[in-house]
Amino acid sequence: MTGSDRPPRAAPYAASDPAAFPPARRGRRGGLILVPAISTATVLSALGLWVVATRAGWVKPLFLPPPEAVLSAFAQAWRGAVDGAPLGIHIRDSLLRVLGAFGLAALVGIPIGLAMGTSRIARGILDPPIEFYRPLPPLAYLPLMIIWFGIGELSKVLLIFLACLAPVALAARAGVRSASIDQINAARALGASRWQLLRHVVFPAALPEILIGLRIGMGVGWTTLVAAEMVAAQAGLGQLVLNASNFLRTDVVLMGILLIGLFAGLFELGMRCLERALVPWKGRA
Repeated sequence: MTGSDRPPRAAPYAASDPAAFPPARRGRRGGLILVPAISTATVLSALGLWVVATRAGWVKPLFLPPPEAVLSAFAQAWRGAVDGAPLGIHIRDSLLRVLGAFGLAALVGIPIGLAMGTSRIARGILDPPIEFYRPLPPLAYLPLMIIWFGIGELSKVLLIFLACLAPVALAARAGVRSASIDQINAARALGASRWQLLRHVVFPAALPEILIGLRIGMGVGWTTLVAAEMVAAQAGLGQLVLNASNFLRTDVVLMGILLIGLFAGLFELGMRCLERALVPWKGRA
């Protein structure tokens, strides 16, 4: 077959052609609607399975109480008939501990991460202690917190703070690498100082990674809450769950777990909304 007899090749899609990939564009719009529908169906299916399993007697109430028992436990806890203190007090104390520790971790961890990403000296000083304690479970250094700071609120907040600090700092350090060398050189050529370079170039480029680190840190803070409230806590959702487990009140335990998951999910949703507001360009071509 000669060159003149060969069929012409199809022209490749142009990158600037908005109609070049219509299936992907339709799939993205459909995905925005499909994902919440699938999530809702998953939650409803789990609730339905819970109802069927408890009504049919597949699982004993000691191991999995029915939904109405959990609702009854919620009403009892709200009146203070479960653990001596109303449920609102437990929620308030847990929120104060988690939010206080998370806010402190954000105020300390973000500057530490930016310093580690922009300075070799800071990285050499701060990287070893953070990488050393980061893999440790909070229960491992909980006794040390008690010995050093007692059994008051300080040790509880510090335990959650240390759990949140590492992911926030490491995410900020990784985000510094998102700033391109061309942006940095352009800012320097315009006479930007080191502080202006950090504020107007490095920090905006690192912001998406920082927000991811904050989301991870918030999740770790909630998982550490139960460990923090194991020691001499007068109130708190973790303390409520632990006390109920000692008396085999599975309905109260499940109610506390659902409340912790609910508040953690609300904070995650809030962080996603904040991410869409601060970095609307993320994930867009």
